[in-house]
Amino acid sequence: MQSLPPLILAILVVNVLFSLKGFKDTFFFNRFKFSIAAVKGGQSYRIVSSAFLHVDMAHLGFNMFALYLFGGQALAGLGFLNFLILYFSCLIAGNLFALYFHRDNPYYSAVGASGAIMGILYATILMYPEMKLALFIFPVPLPGYVFGIGYLVYTLFGMKKQQDNIGHTAHFGGAIGGILTTLILAPSVIETSFTTLVLLVVVTVVTGFILFKKN
Repeated sequence: MQSLPPLILAILVVNVLFSLKGFKDTFFFNRFKFSIAAVKGGQSYRIVSSAFLHVDMAHLGFNMFALYLFGGQALAGLGFLNFLILYFSCLIAGNLFALYFHRDNPYYSAVGASGAIMGILYATILMYPEMKLALFIFPVPLPGYVFGIGYLVYTLFGMKKQQDNIGHTAHFGGAIGGILTTLILAPSVIETSFTTLVLLVVVTVVTGFILFKKN
């Protein structure tokens, strides 16, 4: 088992402590969760604070396991400061996209670090184009770019259907934020992962157009 860099460990600990407090204190949870009505009412801090809360132990555990798996690689590729920029940029991008997408639903609320985690994942895919990923439900290793494209398509379908409790909009916003932030912080990926970038853009745009075009 790989050792955790201090920065990754610190982020993990903050997430765990904040989430555990939210599990036991409903007032605390409701005070800091993402809420369309509350953010529109001026409580913009929720865009950040909600990303350190989680619904339950399974939600928290899954996100922290993903942080453990990919955080160290992204940190090694970007460095301390740039990793922090990536983490918070994707966190904010995910919730801002959710705010836009659900702008007409004042009752929409969400919590979780998924936007930041998705950004880290896509940054890692771009910086390490040779990497392979596997899922619990499909344990066959896939090239990172295949996984990345497939997950974006799945997320778009989830946004269209809106039939589950998964924060697809935050996932999508965080992923796009991760791609854009990585292009800024590590522009060499334009050359090393050019094909991946083109495929991500083309497939995402075409899928999004097909799913969300107005009749």
